[in-house]
Amino acid sequence: MIKIDKKKDGKFAFKLKSTNGKTLFKSVSFSSKEDLDKTLNDFKDLKDTRTKFFERKTNTEGKFLVELKNQNGMTIGSSGLYTSEAGMENGILNISNSLELGLQ
Repeated sequence: MIKIDKKKDGKFAFKLKSTNGKTLFKSVSFSSKEDLDKTLNDFKDLKDTRTKFFERKTNTEGKFLVELKNQNGMTIGSSGLYTSEAGMENGILNISNSLELGLQ
């Protein structure tokens, strides 16, 4: 499920939530709702190749996270932290599946 929020500064962001309500992913801020919608629509068209836009990372404490990039390589948002690489890979699948469901 995609939840869109309007921030106090007038910018927009979205959160991707699992079916049990857990936040899987938080986006960066977008200057307008139209920019946010365009970004989401771009991913709708990339259904079969979407996972190639995930960049896997490790923070300074050894925890894992992923950033989602757009077609131009700009960061759209990031996941929460995972304690294992396997957990992160499972998170990518959950984010991708939830994103697909939210875009239908």
